[in-house]
Amino acid sequence: MSDNIIIKAENISKVYNLRRQKTFKEFLPALFSGSDTRIKLNALSHIDFEVKKGESLAIVGRNGSGKSTILKLIAGVTKPSDGRITVLGQVAPLIELGAGFHPELTGRENVYLNGSILGFKKKEIDKLYNGIVEFSELRQFMDQPVKFYSSGMYMRLAFAVAVAETPDILLVDEILAVGDTKFQEKCLRRIKEFQKEGSTMIMVSHDLNMINEYCQKILVLDKGKQIYFGEVEKGIDKYQQLLS
Repeated sequence: MSDNIIIKAENISKVYNLRRQKTFKEFLPALFSGSDTRIKLNALSHIDFEVKKGESLAIVGRNGSGKSTILKLIAGVTKPSDGRITVLGQVAPLIELGAGFHPELTGRENVYLNGSILGFKKKEIDKLYNGIVEFSELRQFMDQPVKFYSSGMYMRLAFAVAVAETPDILLVDEILAVGDTKFQEKCLRRIKEFQKEGSTMIMVSHDLNMINEYCQKILVLDKGKQIYFGEVEKGIDKYQQLLS
């Protein structure tokens, strides 16, 4: 890959094998005959794109078009069924925030737990801890179990842990509705800081104004197929044509 390319997808496809729901009457003959009860879902078909270091890419499409699947491929959560995806650098996934939190543990304990899941060592979390607490604005609640947190508090703490350090690649999946408007603006300012520091961002969003402001490239998907990859203005036109 070129020195400037940090993510490259080459003809990637992703197929999921799903179990077809059967009634008991249908299931017994299939069981004894050994017939396959699975159905194939083509989540992505022949996707090609590349992102340079420091660029921001928006991924748009209607629900079920494969947007989150691409984020999971970049994050390494799953692998393509065909083709190849190359990712260089540390990835910070702002998707499924707080997935590693334990409700019985305190906010403080969950910072260390979630930080370790994200790849931080204890000494690193020690240094980052005060900044995480300050960003989340939850200092008075850090010794309370998170099961007593509101959903907004929970997401704020999870976001604060995820953005504690500047990543090489930031994945953002429609999670910026975190807390009140003031806190959302704070989250967006942090993302702007990452961009200024040279982070690459991949954003899934339906907010076209946000895409115009934050992204230089756009990938338009429809039913798992690539409709367009390139400049934002033309891509938004393609996306709006799909919606209409």
